[in-house]
Amino acid sequence: MPNMPDPFAANLGDKKLTKYNLVQAIRTDIVGEIEAIFLYDAHANAADDPLVKAVLADIRDEERAHVGELYTLLKYLDATEAEHLASGADEVAEMMESLGIRPNATVQDRSATIGSLKE
Repeated sequence: MPNMPDPFAANLGDKKLTKYNLVQAIRTDIVGEIEAIFLYDAHANAADDPLVKAVLADIRDEERAHVGELYTLLKYLDATEAEHLASGADEVAEMMESLGIRPNATVQDRSATIGSLKE
């Protein structure tokens, strides 16, 4: 699991997280979901059994949805975070435009490949 600070190291009792601590907790949750995606994907790719591959791939994809949900909460809770994420998306869109790549294109839509680590 990620080596991140534990926002629940002590029993909070009736206390609630501050907005700052909640944002930090959600960031930690995002890290955990991304790590889970990595692990489920690796295990699915290493499995020979079709059922095991399918179940692990399905769980991996559920984790991907969780990342989207958590990013949505993060943007809701922290307007500055939302601005930074939007700025990053705009920068990539500008680079795509300068390279003649149409918006919303994916690697599968293009003839270029990422390459192989085996070669």
